[in-house]
Amino acid sequence: MALVLHAGNTNKNAFKALITAEYTGVNVELVKNFEMGVTNKTHEFLKMNPIGKVPVLETPDGPIFESNAIARYVARLKADNPLLGSSLIDSAHIEQWIDFSSLEIDTNILCWFIPRVGFAVYLPQVEEAAIASLKRALAALNTHLASNTYLVGHSVTLADIIMTCNLTLGFSRILTKSFTSEFPHVERYFWTMVNIPNFRKILGEIKQAESVPPVQSAKKPTQSKEPAKPKAQAEPKKEAAKETAKPKVEDAGEEEAPKPKPKNPLDLLPPSKMILDEWKRLYSNTKTNFREVAIKGFWDMYDPEGYSLWFCDYKYNDENTVSFVTLNKVGGFLQRMDLGRKYAFGKMLVIGSEPPFKVKGLWLFRGQEIPQFIMDECYDMELYDWKKVDINDEAQKERVSQMIEDHEPFEGEALLDAKCFK
Repeated sequence: MALVLHAGNTNKNAFKALITAEYTGVNVELVKNFEMGVTNKTHEFLKMNPIGKVPVLETPDGPIFESNAIARYVARLKADNPLLGSSLIDSAHIEQWIDFSSLEIDTNILCWFIPRVGFAVYLPQVEEAAIASLKRALAALNTHLASNTYLVGHSVTLADIIMTCNLTLGFSRILTKSFTSEFPHVERYFWTMVNIPNFRKILGEIKQAESVPPVQSAKKPTQSKEPAKPKAQAEPKKEAAKETAKPKVEDAGEEEAPKPKPKNPLDLLPPSKMILDEWKRLYSNTKTNFREVAIKGFWDMYDPEGYSLWFCDYKYNDENTVSFVTLNKVGGFLQRMDLGRKYAFGKMLVIGSEPPFKVKGLWLFRGQEIPQFIMDECYDMELYDWKKVDINDEAQKERVSQMIEDHEPFEGEALLDAKCFK
């Protein structure tokens, strides 16, 4: 029997159980046609949760409410589930971060967000305190994530699932880029987590809030002594307005053809003699004599008018004290660069035999500048210093060749790893 989760399909607290189910292999079905404010007021729902809050999980042994308890239940349905930790101390740390996420992150995001959208009284001093508390919590989380890919251990745990779901509301509704840029490790962590397949399947595509919602002004009560009478008169007008407006929308839909999707500005550039896919195939298929075949082929193909080359250096190499964390940073960056795959080729080198490790990269982009849509959408770009390659400088040209072929030693140091974006 499938477990039935009662909640709306956009409820971030319901997502906790659904993502946990993906990792656990448990069948959890989201109830159909759930309407907040209606379904959760019915007699049947109130029998499961007397205060009418969501989500509620319906199980063969009875209902469970409170989202963290539901997620724990789903996780425990699998024996020795790694989501719950492999040792007593890991389990305690998972519970620690779940509590931290709920009490320090979620609570303060809600105290900031809920009054601004009209679901609570807006008090500036309360908002100010919530923002200060949230920044304090995010600073602590940022410090922890500076040397950890996950909250506990070396893989996803229930703490990561609950933390990410709580951050999702913030990032998508109120935490703008200008706010979160103060916490780069939290940013890296969040965007890495939401792009893991089991998370992305449930959360979908997340876009960061562009602005803080304006405070909704409270509606003033009517001064009429006979409120029922004007209300009765007003309602037909509203209905009439809806009836007249609706045909206009339908007519517009019939008369106007859908607008074509705007072209990427890079597609409007003059044709280039360099065919990027041909270079990528040459790179992938060259197994021997790489310098003589692939590198020579690259410079033969390269079109300096249609493409540009860029070196990048990670700004915070002193933080790269753990090898697997450093490799995960680079891997996450390449995942988030996927939006530019049609227009780019890249090599990322992790350099050094001992910490702190250096991260350096080489990128080939269509056009003479780094594409603006990549700068806008991929937050990792701000974590690197970028320098355009001068191919008339033989030293820079040789450095390009060495980075493409993973030359070792590179600039006198061993390579820990080399990753390719193609």
